[in-house]
Amino acid sequence: MTPIKLTSLFLFLSASIASACPVCERNQAGLLKGIVHGAGPESRWDYLIVGTVAVVVAITLFFTVKWLIKPGETSVEHVKRLILSDQ
Repeated sequence: MTPIKLTSLFLFLSASIASACPVCERNQAGLLKGIVHGAGPESRWDYLIVGTVAVVVAITLFFTVKWLIKPGETSVEHVKRLILSDQ
């Protein structure tokens, strides 16, 4: 089985397992109905906290990928030059 097919199968199965059960779906607020298990958010502050964390994670992911692709250290005295050699 190819990696793409295996990944697709995994995502399909995990999505069906992760969906909420009927009891949780009935008790959830409108925005999260059918997505999560448990009691759900108790106030609007919960949505604000989750939204803020999502923004921080997105910014962190952006800069992580950006600096992995093009680090930008050009100084010859940078610490990475201790182990790298330009031959």
